[in-house]
Amino acid sequence: MEFAIKSGTPEKQRSACVIVGVFQSKRLSTAAKAIDQASEGMIGALMRRGDLTGDLGQTLWLYNLPNTLCDRVLVVGCGREREFDEKALQKATVAAVRAVNASGATEAVSYLTELAVKGADSAWKIRQTVIHTEDALYRFDQLKSEKKPEAKRPLKKIVLNVPTRRELMKGEQAAREGMAIAAGMKRAKDLANLPGNICTPTYLAEEAQRLKKTFRKLKVEVLEETDMEKLGMGALLSVSKGSEQPAKLITMDYRGGDKNARPVVLVGKGITFDTGGISIKPGAAMDEMKFDMGGAASVFGVITAVCELQLPINIVGVVAAAENMPDGRASKPGDIVTTMSGQTVEILNTDAEGRLVLCDALTSVEKYHPAAVVDIATLTGACIIALGHVASAVLGNHSPLVNDLLTAGKDAVDPAWELPLWDDYQEQLDSNFADMANIGGRPAGSITAACFLSRFAKKYHWAHMDIAGTAWKSGKDKGATGRPVPLLMSWLLKRAH
Repeated sequence: MEFAIKSGTPEKQRSACVIVGVFQSKRLSTAAKAIDQASEGMIGALMRRGDLTGDLGQTLWLYNLPNTLCDRVLVVGCGREREFDEKALQKATVAAVRAVNASGATEAVSYLTELAVKGADSAWKIRQTVIHTEDALYRFDQLKSEKKPEAKRPLKKIVLNVPTRRELMKGEQAAREGMAIAAGMKRAKDLANLPGNICTPTYLAEEAQRLKKTFRKLKVEVLEETDMEKLGMGALLSVSKGSEQPAKLITMDYRGGDKNARPVVLVGKGITFDTGGISIKPGAAMDEMKFDMGGAASVFGVITAVCELQLPINIVGVVAAAENMPDGRASKPGDIVTTMSGQTVEILNTDAEGRLVLCDALTSVEKYHPAAVVDIATLTGACIIALGHVASAVLGNHSPLVNDLLTAGKDAVDPAWELPLWDDYQEQLDSNFADMANIGGRPAGSITAACFLSRFAKKYHWAHMDIAGTAWKSGKDKGATGRPVPLLMSWLLKRAH
């Protein structure tokens, strides 16, 4: 998809389609008023007649309007004007994009970016519009033998309007940022949607090498199991013992900032398929455990977006990749392993494997003397019970870092919520036989999982994101969401600027 930024009045646009918004109670947006006046009251007449109510997401095509230069006008309902917010902009944008894509118009000029959203400037609205447009048109059908036919003439270009020419440069930069974030989300979704027989730890390592060929500033290192054995990563290796797929520790190192500046490190859980191991999961919906590498997928997505924008920052993406399978060699409940940090862990449940791969990865990144470390993981079902599928959980040992992530989530409309990381919860991890157990029982499962990880992140500012409820959708819309790439990119863009 091509995006362009322009400033001009809607009735003078020579285009296959012009998109304008209307609100309930027969209220017209500024662009809709301009079209209405040029066409001698056509839009107003339709609203008075009841053909157009302005309900959020409603669309109506108008053809050959007098005194306009476009082929057609798409009028989009935006709901109540005083309630038009970030979510309403998203819904109106998606409705418009899908309608235009099905119409045969290959180009459209959208004036939805001029609609007022409280606290949002044109640049923010343009960035969000680009992201929502690409998300609305996303399809994953590369593994189908018979692909659904695309639109006969699919939408190829959208021009987004800004009120004045002074905003053109900021608008163009916002569009570039939106396209990069959308590209990162697409990579994250593509990886997570792949089945476990294709997207293995080795496949993820190869994907990193493919990224390296695309972006020259990116350096890639892949540690094999023999390398991890030498480093004493007993926790990570305990997860892959029952699988024929070897574990990989993948590092993608991007240096766009000052060479002496300490990097930001992102650590992603990359369990490419999770049966639960010996503590095997129920069969229902186990196919969705291919999404258990959603944290790793988001790291790939962020690295893609950062490289696309050539941000002036230093960032290291680390992916702890393994497959969790039951086998004669698999870890058993009660086994004790020694982590890279030297701490020992009693594995009471082999289905709590994500924290085992992450803890060694968190120890390994100490060598970077990081400015901040954020791990991202589909870690606990308890997080879904706590927050549903709306917000990701954030916990950490540094309040400013946690607050920055929460603010970034609000800005990106990719919400997150802080859970407490109090010492009171740590005693649930007590073990009679090792330094700690890998689970703390049913109460506060998401919190005790983060408490476990906190024991390996004491030498730097650290935050943990549990995305178990937000990384993918189930049901008829089953598939990866690309979250929290928008949140992480909003955070990194603010640091870069």
